[in-house]
Amino acid sequence: MKVKHFLFIFIVLVPFFLSNCQNTENNSAQDGISENITQPSPQQVDYQKKEKVAFVHFGVNTFTNREWGTGKEDPSIFNPEKLDAEQWAKTLSENGFETLILTAKHHDGFCLWPSKYTEHDIANSPYKNGNGDIVKEVSEACEKYDIDLGLYLSPWDKHEETYGTPEYNEYYLNQLKELLTNYGDIAEVWFDGAKGEDAKDMTYNFDKWWSTVRELQPDALIFSDEGPDIRWIGNEHGFAGETNWSTVNRDSITIGKAGQGEYLNTGEAGGPDWVVGECDVSIRPGWFFHEEENEEVKTVAELTEIYMKSVGRNCTLLLNIPPNKDGQFHPTDVKRLYAFSDTLETMFDENLIGNASIEANHADASNPASQAIDGNWDTFWAASNNDATPQLTLTFDEPVTFNLLELQEYIPLGQRISSFSVSARVDGSWQSIAEETTVGYKRLLQLDETTADAIRISFDDFLNRPTINEISLYHAGESSTGEMAIR
Repeated sequence: MKVKHFLFIFIVLVPFFLSNCQNTENNSAQDGISENITQPSPQQVDYQKKEKVAFVHFGVNTFTNREWGTGKEDPSIFNPEKLDAEQWAKTLSENGFETLILTAKHHDGFCLWPSKYTEHDIANSPYKNGNGDIVKEVSEACEKYDIDLGLYLSPWDKHEETYGTPEYNEYYLNQLKELLTNYGDIAEVWFDGAKGEDAKDMTYNFDKWWSTVRELQPDALIFSDEGPDIRWIGNEHGFAGETNWSTVNRDSITIGKAGQGEYLNTGEAGGPDWVVGECDVSIRPGWFFHEEENEEVKTVAELTEIYMKSVGRNCTLLLNIPPNKDGQFHPTDVKRLYAFSDTLETMFDENLIGNASIEANHADASNPASQAIDGNWDTFWAASNNDATPQLTLTFDEPVTFNLLELQEYIPLGQRISSFSVSARVDGSWQSIAEETTVGYKRLLQLDETTADAIRISFDDFLNRPTINEISLYHAGESSTGEMAIR
């Protein structure tokens, strides 16, 4: 019996204890750091890592030259004879966009897929003799070019007769189920809160719609003014607030209500709900294609500023590129996207951190300062439990000239930093070069050109011990397009 007991302990319990020891070692870097703070889901973390997401507004408005349709359009007007969803997906993929969100149904109620629940759809158009399905074409193109598919399904429907009655909620749910079950994996579902002043009174059953998304597409993220996963940033020009928290109190937000822009733009420090901001903006003045806007496509400098004030302020950039009547991205838009990508690549080409040494005045033993510049997103510096202001000091063998600083918090453990300041040692003297607020997933600071042999980052106010998983330093000059980022 004793031998059997020994064998049981050796064969069963010893591996169990060894496994637990290994797990303890792996988790030790986060022990005592993650308590008492709102944290994102793994899907929300992956979403912010995408940085750039694309909107594609396409429908009957493309053919009527309107932004908001009437709901009375004749489907016979819809016939994009050269539609090329692969051109959309290829262009976006080659320019670093990892999701394409298609307006499957806009406010006019016209559906880009053959819906069982309406005749106001592509099946009643000349496109492919009524046998077309643009949602399917886009889904297949996204799969081919390895980007995710998102879908926009407008709650406001100016065509559907049941709109304004409880029956409409079931109508919308049926169409939502069609989209969630027939087109593979869906990465994001976009619930727009917009509707006109003349719209019928309608109480949407968002709870039922969202629970259906969770059931049918459990990994999909849900967008609306209040989330629950991604929130509107409060404007349509792509700028997040200089202070921008990924946390809010969802009970303080009403979908479609005016006057919430400032709160949505900045979030709430220590809010109970992690609902990251998404900065939506169109590459053209309008959301749908209009021929007369061909000379008004945003410049590279404008797009770069938007990137700095969206991704560089702890958000994701949602950039709309509307196809023309042929069903293709206009050559001007395509050319501008490639030039924009080239500019970003040039700006972030050479990290000047190089072989810099780094020291912290306080650091958690399991998370030393060196992990803030090791190029590994999954490692991080964490301040120790100390009341003094945590600081990170980088020292260079030779002075470096820079004008762009990038900081990243380790957001799987929450957003913590409320304010920080940056100093540079120039000719032996410390000079203040920036005083800022939040960091989050990524904070980009465009600075006056400075030559220094050391920089110091002080974390002046925070909700919990600061964590930084990446510091990068750049000298952003002119790109090969001849344009520079604007401040």
